[in-house]
Amino acid sequence: MAMTSLTELDDDTVRSMSIGAVFSEFGGKINSIDFHRKDDLLVTASEDDSVRLYDIASAKLLKTTFHKKHGADRICFTHHPSSVICSSTYNLDSTGGFFSYCFLLIFIYHCFMYERVMENVAESLRYLSMYDNRCLRYFKGHKERVVSLCMSPINDSFMSGSLDHSVRIWDLRVNACQGILRLRGRPTVAYDQQGLVFAVAMEGGAIKLFDSRSYDKGPFDTFLVGGDTAEVCDIKFSNDGKSMLLTTTSNNIYVLDAYGGEKRCGFSLEPSPNTKIEATFTPDGQYVVSGSGDGTLHAWNINMRNEVSCWNSHIGIASCLKWAPRRAMFVAASTVLTFWIPDSSKSTVEPRPMDVEGAAPSENVSQQ
Repeated sequence: MAMTSLTELDDDTVRSMSIGAVFSEFGGKINSIDFHRKDDLLVTASEDDSVRLYDIASAKLLKTTFHKKHGADRICFTHHPSSVICSSTYNLDSTGGFFSYCFLLIFIYHCFMYERVMENVAESLRYLSMYDNRCLRYFKGHKERVVSLCMSPINDSFMSGSLDHSVRIWDLRVNACQGILRLRGRPTVAYDQQGLVFAVAMEGGAIKLFDSRSYDKGPFDTFLVGGDTAEVCDIKFSNDGKSMLLTTTSNNIYVLDAYGGEKRCGFSLEPSPNTKIEATFTPDGQYVVSGSGDGTLHAWNINMRNEVSCWNSHIGIASCLKWAPRRAMFVAASTVLTFWIPDSSKSTVEPRPMDVEGAAPSENVSQQ
């Protein structure tokens, strides 16, 4: 697979994207993927309890580790290229059976630490070294599954959002949780690329922005995605910090102005009741690429407001999709992992218009 460095994308380059490598060794659905910010590395977490590390420049699998005790659900790189944070699939039940319950009662009786014990019985997050397959630290506190996970781009802080209706702020260097936000609904979290602001999506389509240095003072701004009350399952900031990309559980995608919250554009994709899709910005923030419930992938030029291309994913519904930070490449995954790169042999085709000023939308995608 010939990899090219990212210079400047245009419609023809995006339109020419095609599959350059396929990895099908997974024993179940791929739950999440993440690129390292500086190195040409990709990490995946899968239903088969595996964490896999890839060199994207050479399209090679570097290492596979299995985590049968806790599973592998959400995953993200730390700043170190061989260290990741991974959320657990199993052992989230805080009761642990009769004997564990008795042990907890004795411990509580002697230490008078009921609240603290109950907050720290679930090993919901792990700090893993891929180099020597060690768990460097457990982060305990969430009582239900973690559904959103992100690392600060500037320091050792990271955030997790859980179905227990909380967002927790952590520091890689210590076990204890550094801060908690109690929220309604399914919380989704993201840092901006400068690490100064983070966004939290809440029930009813509300997006709250926090200063990462003084989040305890509450949000400094709140956006509402008008007319859509579906839960937001993914948030991303563009690299320049000017735009936010939201994906909802009803497969609607919105690009918002990150400063004022105004909707720049929106797209409705085919539904996928049992699978959440993911959308991604290109590194220049000029394009959005997304999966769809009908097994296709779509790319749009944000500024021109037109659909640039529609591809058959060849892997069914792509539940994971991310563009590489420094490469003309994106990755799409379901139970199979695919690397997409430009194919210079592809002929160019005029982009299709979206529903702008009376133009007809494409068959599979509608604009909002």
